[in-house]
Amino acid sequence: MDIDAPDPSDDRLPAETRIGRAALRVADLDETTAFYRDVVGLAVIDRDDDRAALGVDGTTLLVLERDSDRPERGRTDAGLFHTAFRVPSRAALGEALARVRDRWRLDGASDHLVSEALYLDDPEGNGVEIYRDRSREEWPVADDGTVQMATEPLDVEGVVAAADESGPTDHAPPGTDVGHMHLEVTSLSAFEAVYVDGLGFEVGMTGPNVRFVAAGGYHHHLGANTWQGRTTPSAGRGLAWFEVVVPDAAALAAVRERLDRVEAAGEVDLAVDERDDGIAVTDADGIEVRVRTGSE
Repeated sequence: MDIDAPDPSDDRLPAETRIGRAALRVADLDETTAFYRDVVGLAVIDRDDDRAALGVDGTTLLVLERDSDRPERGRTDAGLFHTAFRVPSRAALGEALARVRDRWRLDGASDHLVSEALYLDDPEGNGVEIYRDRSREEWPVADDGTVQMATEPLDVEGVVAAADESGPTDHAPPGTDVGHMHLEVTSLSAFEAVYVDGLGFEVGMTGPNVRFVAAGGYHHHLGANTWQGRTTPSAGRGLAWFEVVVPDAAALAAVRERLDRVEAAGEVDLAVDERDDGIAVTDADGIEVRVRTGSE
């Protein structure tokens, strides 16, 4: 992978910025809810006929919205690559692996130097990553300060051995969150215009067909790739929206100001709408990101 150094700038998101909730449009709410409960290990916090909220320790991480009338995601549609649930320890990753092996199917497992990760798809084909970070002191860093990542085989047996001797647990532990979102986009330059120039993320590792961006020196809060040659905006089921959470009103106002500049430049299509708790941005690929302050 070719690496490009990020351009330095002070006009960036605060280090405390994080990913909040993610939401998916699904056809079969019962089956998909059961997957995220029994395999990923999220607890059902709230549920009705058309919506389920799942999370950990009373905090919602994932919202499932029934939308059986909407078509399946098309083969050319932009949208979700995966939602990445971050667990707080290697033992918790081992417990997640046990649940996946017992109740589902594992599609991949990788060591990214900064993290160890499991990959699978939910019943409707939405990508899922479950991962744990290594400590920041262990992350390899290039001379220009860019955090380095790679894709190497996971030490599966080491992860298994780290799990509690009591065996598989039904629930993801406290401290689990959505560590990052990875998108499939039609244009990396348009992605950067919205998420770097507009929202204020910093570019980390890059390659010809992928970008990783983050706040506060994290390896990535967002990934975007063009590996599958997506050419049309998101229109079917799958990703409905996800959240970027900033620490305060000043940070939110700065995001709005940057987005206004990007919108005024007219070089990329986006729509910015006011919400009671912040703003919603719909990018050129039809992907909605909601920016808000504070906790849920």
